[in-house]
Amino acid sequence: MGKPEEGGVDLQGHQLDMQILPDGPNSDVDFSEILNAIQEMAKDVNILFDELEAVNSPCKDDDSLLHPGNLTSTSEDASRLEAGGETVRERNKSNGLYFRDGKCRIDYILVYRKSNPQTEKREVFERNIRAEGLQMEKESSLINSDIIFVKLHAPWEVLGRYAEQMNVRMPFRRKIYYLPRRYKFMSRIDKQISRFRRWLPKKPMRLDKETLPDLEENDCYTAPFSQQRIHHFIIHNKDTFFNNATRSRIVHHILQRIKYEEGKNKIGLNRLLTNGSYEAAFPLHEGSYRSKNSIKTHGAVNHRHLLYECWASWGVWYKYQPLDLVRRYFGEKIGLYFAWLGWYTGMLFPAAFIGLFVFLYGVTTLDHCQVSKEVCQATDIIMCPVCDKYCPFMRLSDSCVYAKVTHLFDNGATVFFAVFMAVWATVFLEFWKRRRAVIAYDWDLIDWEEEEEEIRPQFEAKYSKKERMNPISGKPEPYQAFTDKCSRLIVSASGIFFMICVVIAAVFGIVIYRVVTVSTFAAFKWALIRNNSQVATTGTAVCINFCIIMLLNVLYEKVALLLTNLEQPRTESEWENSFTLKMFLFQFVNLNSSTFYIAFFLGRFTGHPGAYLRLINRWRLEECHPSGCLIDLCMQMGIIMVLKQTWNNFMELGYPLIQNWWTRRKVRQEHGTERKINFPQWEKDYNLQPMNAYGLFDEYLEMILQFGFTTIFVAAFPLAPLLALLNNIIEIRLDAYKFVTQWRRPLASRAKDIGIWYGILEGIGILSVITNAFVIAITSDFIPRLVYAYKYGPCAGQGEAGQKCMVGYVNASLSVFRISDFENRSEPESDGSEFSGTPLKYCRYRDYRDPPHSLAPYGYTLQFWHVLAARLAFIIVFEHLVFCIKHLISYLIPDLPKDLRDRMRREKYLIQEMMYEAELERLQKERKERKKNGKAHHNEWP
Repeated sequence: MGKPEEGGVDLQGHQLDMQILPDGPNSDVDFSEILNAIQEMAKDVNILFDELEAVNSPCKDDDSLLHPGNLTSTSEDASRLEAGGETVRERNKSNGLYFRDGKCRIDYILVYRKSNPQTEKREVFERNIRAEGLQMEKESSLINSDIIFVKLHAPWEVLGRYAEQMNVRMPFRRKIYYLPRRYKFMSRIDKQISRFRRWLPKKPMRLDKETLPDLEENDCYTAPFSQQRIHHFIIHNKDTFFNNATRSRIVHHILQRIKYEEGKNKIGLNRLLTNGSYEAAFPLHEGSYRSKNSIKTHGAVNHRHLLYECWASWGVWYKYQPLDLVRRYFGEKIGLYFAWLGWYTGMLFPAAFIGLFVFLYGVTTLDHCQVSKEVCQATDIIMCPVCDKYCPFMRLSDSCVYAKVTHLFDNGATVFFAVFMAVWATVFLEFWKRRRAVIAYDWDLIDWEEEEEEIRPQFEAKYSKKERMNPISGKPEPYQAFTDKCSRLIVSASGIFFMICVVIAAVFGIVIYRVVTVSTFAAFKWALIRNNSQVATTGTAVCINFCIIMLLNVLYEKVALLLTNLEQPRTESEWENSFTLKMFLFQFVNLNSSTFYIAFFLGRFTGHPGAYLRLINRWRLEECHPSGCLIDLCMQMGIIMVLKQTWNNFMELGYPLIQNWWTRRKVRQEHGTERKINFPQWEKDYNLQPMNAYGLFDEYLEMILQFGFTTIFVAAFPLAPLLALLNNIIEIRLDAYKFVTQWRRPLASRAKDIGIWYGILEGIGILSVITNAFVIAITSDFIPRLVYAYKYGPCAGQGEAGQKCMVGYVNASLSVFRISDFENRSEPESDGSEFSGTPLKYCRYRDYRDPPHSLAPYGYTLQFWHVLAARLAFIIVFEHLVFCIKHLISYLIPDLPKDLRDRMRREKYLIQEMMYEAELERLQKERKERKKNGKAHHNEWP
């Protein structure tokens, strides 16, 4: 059936699409007439069933005959081949995707070494594989005769039986398209809009489905597969009815339930992989991802080639992802990751645009900023040294450049941007829930529930002596006592606390480095470093901090693995959630601890000249730059973010590339360059890198940490969303390239959402509101400037806060210190005579304190308490206001779109009607046949 006409609704997979009725969109047909017409059309839809049997006879089980393997090369995808015929069989034999007879497609590969001592377990396991109906064939490696490949094929009967057990949803009836009645006014508007669209480009970001016809989805309703109702399903060819990913998933499901030894728990492929009986297990890629011919003129060779051309190639970086094809090839779990990554990247566009606007606003208003003008013109204001002895006195005008740079990030639009990003994080999460609901509907995940998970072998081995009845299956299973579980959790929590203390110790070391090196750089021979000692100290400290972060990440992974195994989680999902939470907590604290120090502690507890606070009564704590602490925070965020993203991208793609290159190099040295392309597909895939042991954990963790950087301190670095956007555009194609070309094909697994990561994202969104409130109130000079403008400046009491009201702010924000009051260990070597020809008597420093000749020398002024009260008030008001907006948005945005909810209900009703009608037609046919044969028919209704 053709596509719906313009204005129809066409969701992919199986939501309801109905054809325009003959009366036209402007008719006055009521709903009952529409329903009757739909039912009439449904009756006319024939049940499509292909009675063709499997091609020729079942495949021969040749597992007993071990062949050394033939030199083969991958060419075309077998889904394009017609069953039968000697030419087809020969082609199937040569493409490396079939058994040697060219008829049985390889659904799964097992790899082991003949020298491995676990021979008996493998033999029992393989006998049970054959007993389940799977067919087997073995090949030896062309590189190493010790390596044996076991090829598995699932016949139609096995696939049907297990597909029914696993509730695999398959297409059973073509969709009926329907366009609801529309008013004349709306039709006229649509006509005008369509005329206007003719002058616009034809959606350059969308993939060309005419050139790539394989992207078209089947417009069919789906239902759980049933062998008793097989006549309901659309089966053109039994060999291609279940796609390759589904076939591999069914075979893997079977292998996980096959015994390899006598005993209650001696079952499943995972245990054999753990004890080394098998070296690897994976489904095959569908051939080569490259072709000599253009995909636009000759079409895609296979789905892998199609994914490479329209998804993993750099030439399509600006186009949408073919998520349905990704899901079809890699499964729903990986498809959901790329759907989330694409949604996150798309949502970064408005955040990056607003952040860039805030930065450009600072650039355009730089010349009109009264504060930076006063700093640049303050040649007569001499600032106190920022470190002991070696740091000289300096003019305030020497920090002119830093004052201008600070204005680029700390200007009038910063508060608006902080509020916007807090709201943006909520909108992102709420609309992702809606997007996920649509994807779950398209991909048949609405009613899908995870199976009862198997118990981890480690848990079984540890607690096999204690058993209790499983409330779901009713079978006895190992049981962990409550006291044992609590004691293990306490030990694990203690380990987490200890590792956090290690992070704090590392930050403490960085603080010591900063306070020590600032004096060293101040006495440096090079004038460039000597005059910019604070910036040099900050830059080198950030780079050292990054190296420490990367080293501690390696340690944290091992510690998190140890603590998670110590807890003895019962199932794999519990293990994964526990490990994920620990790794995120470790890496988040590791990555952001120094940033928190710079944002909220640097320069806050230093004391004042003559009474400095010291670390271990020795090192004077570091002060902020005369232009403020925000410049240090910007440098910290910018350097860490750029270095971290660059390193991650290199490790994600560079490491697999280097390993695969090294493998190919060894093969060329042993067998010659002329034979490198003649390996069968299973050996090519075996030489690729396996997917990470933790699945998608590293990919999610990288993006979640980036999300934290983008939201938590965004008030100090408005360009963070822009950097994240540029990185993600590259990240999507890097990950796609890695999955398609560098990794073995992962098993297609199902999932309904992104799991525990959604809760972590919500936690980061809440934390970002708090941190941005403190950054604006404490780190930036927004509140002190506001207090001065309304209370102490030229416009005091007038209710204005423009640039003219900031005249004199710099002088009012600096306090006076008498040089003779310096401590002996703090007194600078220079007396400051180079400024005026005579020794200096006074210098200035950033604080609100009384002058030395007052009744209470160096005590806090009234302006200090006004600024402190305003800061606290701003934090409270900002947090409550933003949290109210976040909760209001969460309440107003439903998790499920209304039109989707209506379509789901409508489709459920129509599916029930169609199933009833199909069953009725079958019974009527059976009754007619019985009448023809003259047989009595009683109690026909089931």
